[in-house]
Amino acid sequence: MAPNKRKKPVTALAHKPSATASANITRQTIRRYHVLLKEKARLLKGGSSSVSTRLDDIEREMKELGGLEGYQEMSVIGQSKERGGGSEKALVEWLKELGHGMTQSNGSMQHETVDLLEVGALHPGNYARWSKWIHSMPIDLHSRHPDIKEQDFLKLDPVENDGKWDVISLSLVLNFASMPFDRGKMLSLAHGCLKGTGSSYLFLVLPLPCVMNSRFLTPEHLNSLMNAIGFDLVKEKWRPGGKVAYWLWRKKGRPDRKGGAFTKKRVLHEGSSRNNFTILWDGS
Repeated sequence: MAPNKRKKPVTALAHKPSATASANITRQTIRRYHVLLKEKARLLKGGSSSVSTRLDDIEREMKELGGLEGYQEMSVIGQSKERGGGSEKALVEWLKELGHGMTQSNGSMQHETVDLLEVGALHPGNYARWSKWIHSMPIDLHSRHPDIKEQDFLKLDPVENDGKWDVISLSLVLNFASMPFDRGKMLSLAHGCLKGTGSSYLFLVLPLPCVMNSRFLTPEHLNSLMNAIGFDLVKEKWRPGGKVAYWLWRKKGRPDRKGGAFTKKRVLHEGSSRNNFTILWDGS
């Protein structure tokens, strides 16, 4: 009998997983990676030397899950056609409904171009089908492709990008940020990077439980936060029991720099089964 070999973690990536990988494994990997990231951020913020052992354990488990590359691979699978496709279809559909894309001029159809900043892009060709009118710039914190610019959105030059983009996509990005204030900062930064009011948009996608099953966040609270930052809700799509929610927000006037109502967590729903996801914003 051949000697027993040490088993590798089911999610370790010796090779790229196929698009038909188990849906349960995909969801479990992504969910667990998020949990570990949040715990790591909390421990680092505490700054106690006594947590070093736990931090080592977290790093070890993250590596066993395939590390950041493993998370990204599972995210790609989660966006595959077999799983319903990525979020770009919803955004394109909404933009067309709002009159973008094909326009008629002097009796002929022409393309009205849209400059799109796609944050957290896992594939460079998400908007290739609509390249005649959508000029996409995909970026990601850790690029997996030469056509995706490696860029931390939070470190984006606000002067260089001030009023530069027609649309900014934050699809499953905020939930990957471990700190609530970083999430608010992303939304505020997006507001500044969008072009003038009335015709520029923020496309936001979150796992539905982040809003529908959180102690600290509800659709109404999210809407109030977005209004304070400087956005009006234009479109939304989600279904009860679904996994993902989509919103399209139009840039309006300057944000309310006070931001006092969103600097602290406030329990909006009780319940032991609820999660702790929230977005905090200090007005900056």
